[in-house]
Parts: sequence; C-alpha cells; structure tokens
Amino acid sequence: MRLFLLGCTGFIGRELVPLLQREGHSCTLLSRQPASSSASGLGPPDVARLQGDPAEPATWRRPEVLEALAAAEGVVNLAGEPIADHRWTPQHRQRLLDSRLVTTTELVEAMGHLGTPPRVLVNGSAVGYYGTSPSGSFTEASPPAADFLGQLCAQWEAAADRAAVGIRVVKLRIGIVLGADGGALGKMLPVFRTGFGGPVGSGRQWMSWIERTDLCRLIAAALVDPAYVGAYNAVAPTPVTMQSFATSLGDVLGRPSLLPVPAPVLQLMLGDGAKVVLEGQHVVPERLQQQGFSFHYPDVAAALAAATSPGSR
Repeated sequence: MRLFLLGCTGFIGRELVPLLQREGHSCTLLSRQPASSSASGLGPPDVARLQGDPAEPATWRRPEVLEALAAAEGVVNLAGEPIADHRWTPQHRQRLLDSRLVTTTELVEAMGHLGTPPRVLVNGSAVGYYGTSPSGSFTEASPPAADFLGQLCAQWEAAADRAAVGIRVVKLRIGIVLGADGGALGKMLPVFRTGFGGPVGSGRQWMSWIERTDLCRLIAAALVDPAYVGAYNAVAPTPVTMQSFATSLGDVLGRPSLLPVPAPVLQLMLGDGAKVVLEGQHVVPERLQQQGFSFHYPDVAAALAAATSPGSR
C-alpha cells in the first residue's frame, strides 16, 4: 500500500515506519524537518520525505504535497504538539489546538478534492478524550469530558470524521506509549537508573498505557483490515496505578522506586500540563478485545522489560 504519513518522524515513527516498510508498504512523510534531514533516525533511505508544516494551510496548496497525497492509498495522521512537555500558556494551548485541528481539517479537505482519495485514514486521538477519574472506567462508548483535553480530542476526532464518504476512518485514542527513547518512560529512565526514581504525585492515579510495538502493530493492522472503523482505545488491557508502574520499573532495572516526585514540583514545571500525569483514568480497549487484537505486551512488567532491554532503541 502507498502511504502518506504525518507526525511520524519522532518517537512513534522511529518504530512505525520501518515496520510498515517491512510489511511491504511504501511511505511518504510530511514533516517540518528538512527533507534531507537524518535527525528523525528512521533508518531506511528509501523513505520519501516532504518538508512542510501540516498546520499551515499553504502546505496543502503545494503541488508536490497534493501529488503525494493523490498517490496514496492510506494515510496515517499522528501530528500534534506534545501535550505534557510545556506549561499551558495561552500560546501553547493554541499550538495544541492548531497542530491537531488545522492539520486534520486541511488534510481531510485536501483528500476530499482528489478524484480518487485514499481508502483509509488512521487518525490520532488520546485517552484525554475521557477526562480524569480516580475510580471510573472508560470504554469507547464513554462520552468526552468537558475539560480542555476532552474537547480538544472530541474536535480532533470530529475533524477526521468529516472525511469524504468512502474513506474508512479509524481514530486511535492513544494512552501513554512506552519506549525507552522517548515519551514518559524516556524521561523517567535516567532518574530510575540512578536509584532516585519513584511514583509521580500520589501514586494512586491510573495509567492507561501501551507498549510502542503494540501501537505500531495496531496502526499497521488498521490500515489494511477493513474491520477497523471508528474509535478505538489504543491501550493495553491492564491499566496500572502510578505506584505499581514505578514499582515494576524499579524491579526491571534492579533499582529502588521509593522517592516520589511531589505534585507541586511537576505543577511548577508544567502548569496545567501536569494534570496529564497527576490525574489519570482507567481506560480499557473494549473494541480491540472484541475484534481479537492480540497484544504482544498486555502486562506492564513485560512491556517495561522489553522497552529497556539492551536491544531496544
């Protein structure tokens, strides 16, 4: 399948693109990085790269971008400014919105103008769709939260759903992605390896997570299997508390996990963005289980062991 990829040059893309190539797909990446850049670390040299900001409408008027999109049979859109890396100033909130809503809206409109549009759009979303809860459990049937993240995700998904009739739309509500070279785990590993790790905040908040290999396998399956349509919780079937996660990580590394990161420290660093880490939600992949998706890493201890093994990135 010929694929057009957005937001796939970073943490997830480093594993996703080689997987897609091994499965016989040809990939064209649209990225803000220069087309000749090797910074993405994607390895195989035969990945076509186009430079452009997908959140800029002008990008979608360029002939080479439209030509690549017209040639595509499938699209993966994971573009979006990181949620928990910065304080949520008004300017950053706008970047969070634009990087998702403008990108997806422009992508869908461009696809709609093609004579033969791609057959499938796999679009990102997040478990932030549900808001946070210390005791509730969420499935794909649960409604969106009224808070900022809930409404951002709801609007993001609505933009994808405006794809033209005949385009199969798959929306992945992604949890915390585990991989040693990025994301939450990548930030925690240096601290834990020195023996100073521990749970963040109270430790009682839920973490709904997925190992990166399983997420990439899910994206690959959603591209080719017509049974995938609509929203899916892209999380492992076993959410854990932050305390359990820290204990498992300490055990895997052979280090103690006794020193918690106080909530005020994280709030000082991230402001409103700390909510993503300090408050959690128990999310289950009901639809994936119904469709028989087989997780390679359903257990957090095995996922952490795989992510931190010498052969992992």
